[in-house]
Amino acid sequence: LFSVKVYVKLNQNSPRILCVTNRLRNSELIDPVSQWRGPSGNILSENSSLKISPTGTLIFRHFKSSQSGVYACSLVYKLTAEQPVKNLIMKYLIYAYSDPNYYYEFTVRYHAAPCNSIYSSSFEKTLLQLLSQLVAELSCEVTLIKSECHHVKMQRAGLQNEIFFTFSVASLDKEQNNRPCQQSTCDTSERLSKARYLIENFFKQQAEITRNGSEPLPEIYYIEGTLQMVWVDRCYPGYGMNPVRHPDCPDCC
Repeated sequence: LFSVKVYVKLNQNSPRILCVTNRLRNSELIDPVSQWRGPSGNILSENSSLKISPTGTLIFRHFKSSQSGVYACSLVYKLTAEQPVKNLIMKYLIYAYSDPNYYYEFTVRYHAAPCNSIYSSSFEKTLLQLLSQLVAELSCEVTLIKSECHHVKMQRAGLQNEIFFTFSVASLDKEQNNRPCQQSTCDTSERLSKARYLIENFFKQQAEITRNGSEPLPEIYYIEGTLQMVWVDRCYPGYGMNPVRHPDCPDCC
């Protein structure tokens, strides 16, 4: 009994799934008869979502996640007309997958008022509103991951209060029920790149204002050079990455 893993991208056609081994594929078979069974054990027949060739090759059309499961193919054949009938059973574990979506995670530090000050919590809300407005037209959202105020001992200086902000910027492109967006107009990657540029430019301008301003520094201001960004892969609900279980598709959701 052969068992093979097959990965089919959502809403795409599957590769050709053969009901024969590589060795038999190059052999002459007498009176071959193949039959496919689906995950529920039902016998498969050709329809709008799948095609079965006369030689037993299976192709899914516009593959859906509900079609994932264990498929089995039985092949009855003879190698010569005089030999007895042979029976081959092949099992396929067919998985639906999508390319990972991703989001940007930013970390930034601000010189702060005393940590228990009402001004610090008020500033947090104001900053999030500004960043959200910045990327709203790109159909992206800004989400606060955490905000922490710490006392930091400076080099050759005393203590100062700093707020450590961590927030994410993600695309809002989803279909109903949080399914991946498959439309060509989504352009998630392009819009997230634009959102990243706007946010990086926002903090660059903050640093220039602080550096070149003639007025005394405000109580809360951006600390130049503290903006950091990482790219985080994410899968939609119901999907996940597992390179150990799926080494042939380690970056698939």
